[in-house]
Amino acid sequence: MAFVTRQFVRSVSSSSTASATAKKIVIKQVAVIGGGLMGAGIAQVAAATGHTVVLVDQADDILAKSKKGIEESLKKIAKKKFADNPQAGSEFVEKTLSNVSTNTDAASVVHSMDLVVEAIVENLKVKNELFKRLDKFASEHTIFASNTSSLQITNIANATTRQDRFAGLHFFNPVPMMKLVEVIKTPMTSQKTFESLLDFSKALGKHPVTCKDTPGFIVNRLLVPYLMEAVRLYERGDASKEDIDVAMKLGAGYPMGPFELLDYVGLDTTKFIMDGWHEMDTQNPLFQPSPSVNKMVAEKKLGKKTGEGFYKYK
Repeated sequence: MAFVTRQFVRSVSSSSTASATAKKIVIKQVAVIGGGLMGAGIAQVAAATGHTVVLVDQADDILAKSKKGIEESLKKIAKKKFADNPQAGSEFVEKTLSNVSTNTDAASVVHSMDLVVEAIVENLKVKNELFKRLDKFASEHTIFASNTSSLQITNIANATTRQDRFAGLHFFNPVPMMKLVEVIKTPMTSQKTFESLLDFSKALGKHPVTCKDTPGFIVNRLLVPYLMEAVRLYERGDASKEDIDVAMKLGAGYPMGPFELLDYVGLDTTKFIMDGWHEMDTQNPLFQPSPSVNKMVAEKKLGKKTGEGFYKYK
C-alpha cells in the first residue's frame, strides 16, 4: 500500500510539474523597442543566443547606427571568444546579425512576438502611450516587459489590458558584458509570465534575480542612495571627491568610485531617479535632492557624455 501511495504521489507530482512547465511560454520571437545602448544591447544578446529579434525605433538612421554598434560589439566578442578560430568568429557575427531585423513601426511587428521589451526614454507618460497602443496589436500570449530602472512596473502595466502578462526585465549596461537581470513581478504578474521570463533570462546566459515592484528594485535601490550619500559627504566638506573615490576603490574594493560612477551613468539620469523617488516619498532622507547635482544638470555638466561632470574629460 505504501508503495502504491508513493507511486501515486510521484505520478501526480510529475504530471503537475509537466503541466506547469507546459504552461510556460518558450520565448523565441522578441521585439525590442528602442535602439539606444540598452535596446541594442538586449537585441544583441537575444540574437546571439538564437532568438529572432526585431529592433524598433522611430527612424531608420537610428536603427542603422544601432545595427552598426551591434556589429562592432559582436566583432570584439568574437575576437576574444574565437581567438584560435577566426573563421568561426566571423560565422558567429554573421549568424547573430542575421537574427536581427529592424523596423520603424512597432505595431506592425508585435502581433507575431512572444515577448516585447521596451527600452525607451524614462518617462511614464511616453511608456504608457507606447504600451497602450501595442496592447491592441499584440497577440494574446505576448508578454510585455519594461527595462525601466526607476519607474514602477505596475504604473506602466496599468496602461494595458494584460497586467498578468506584464513584468519588469531590467538589464544592466553594457548588456553583452553584464550578467545580471532583475526580473520584477508585480502583484498582477502571473506565475506563468514570471517563470517564462526567468527561463528567457537564463537562455540569454544571464543570471536572473527577482524582486517585488519596489522603487529602484534591488541594485538601484542600494546603489543610488549610496551615490547620493557620497555627494552629501562632499557637499558638507567632509572629504574631497578624489579621496572619496580612492577610499571606496581601495577600502571597499569597488571598481569605480562614486563620483566616477555618477559621471559614467550621467548626472541627469541620477537626478531623474532621485526626483521620482522624492516625489513618491518626500520624507525619506535617502531620497532628498542634491543642490550640487541639480546645479550641474542645469549647467549641462552631465558627466562623461558632455565632457564634464564632477570631473573633466577630454
